[in-house]
Amino acid sequence: MNETLTVNRVVEKLPSRFIATEADELEAVFQFKLHDDEDFYIHINGSDCSASLGSHPDPHVTLLMNADTMFAVISGEKDGMSAFLTGKLRAEGNVMLATRLGKLFSREKRS
Repeated sequence: MNETLTVNRVVEKLPSRFIATEADELEAVFQFKLHDDEDFYIHINGSDCSASLGSHPDPHVTLLMNADTMFAVISGEKDGMSAFLTGKLRAEGNVMLATRLGKLFSREKRS
């Protein structure tokens, strides 16, 4: 993602970075609650992935952080686990599901 990162741009680009072969038969909703920006969620259903602004009524895992932390993790500047261990990222719900996020998305656009 070479352009300036915004939540809208992340939501727009995430489906094109999805690695369906890593999802197997995963059915999951990842909710992102940002303290200082718009919330969004990712819905994965097997080989399908969608991302939407707002809140999902029943997410499997909710990730709470500020926008800078989210952008740093997405761009690869910060590891998600280190953000969690230093308190910059909190997870509620199926925390183990959150550990799969890094393998489900590529930093490069998929064809």
